[in-house]
Amino acid sequence: MRLLIAIIAAVALLITEYRSERLMPVRATLSMLTDPLKYLVDLPISLFENVSTILTSYNTLKTENTELRQEKLINKTQLLKFEALEKENIRLRALLENSFKLGEQVLIAELLSINLAPYEHIMVVNKGTRFGVHQQQPVLDSNGVVGQVFRALPFTSEIMLITDPNHAIPVQVNRNGLLTIAVGSGISNQLNLPYLPNNADIQAGDLLITSGLGGTFPAGYPVAVVDDFPQTSNKSITHITATPKAMLDRNRELLIVWTNNTPIPLTTPIIKTPASHE
Repeated sequence: MRLLIAIIAAVALLITEYRSERLMPVRATLSMLTDPLKYLVDLPISLFENVSTILTSYNTLKTENTELRQEKLINKTQLLKFEALEKENIRLRALLENSFKLGEQVLIAELLSINLAPYEHIMVVNKGTRFGVHQQQPVLDSNGVVGQVFRALPFTSEIMLITDPNHAIPVQVNRNGLLTIAVGSGISNQLNLPYLPNNADIQAGDLLITSGLGGTFPAGYPVAVVDDFPQTSNKSITHITATPKAMLDRNRELLIVWTNNTPIPLTTPIIKTPASHE
């Protein structure tokens, strides 16, 4: 009997709702009670989907951020030469195109350790002969020359900084092309210029760039800026120092440079030995 009454009432309500809108206020009132239950039932699924979307977006953004930081470092290093190129254009050097070659191949290496003892300035990075690194390769950061590969091991390499007392780098004054040699002083932020003549045309603030002589460092990369120095009455030059452009004590990532177009091997080549025949 109860089931029959319920069925009759349900049919009556359906017919009434179909033919008139009298039950709309009742439906609206009941929806205020049932809608929260719907949202509560859907809450775990929605929460799971939102968390999954957030984690996926975070991983994607993290990967993109790492790639963009590496691209920015490479692009910024390639742009370091433009100031030197502008000065060379002003001086109208005949060998401009050959003395500055943009677009060297580079490999990003991360810093593992650093030793700034007075008698040696050495960095250790996480790239070695397994990636094609070899001795005397130039090493840069986003501001200028850092040093050169001193010892290459299979998985790591030791970098001798330009401030090492045993290091010397051929440079030229970007303003007038004056050639000289910058020698490491044993101090983390200082280079010495001991081979300048007394009447050399050099001023405080002059930019020193790699001259390309010696074959180790490509021409045109910033090395240091000449410090203030006293001048005697006869304009003779005394002891001159320069401050490196590279952030030698703050680098986390460095660029190892190839000066030719030989591709960098990413794996150690497998050498097959011929089988012996008896």
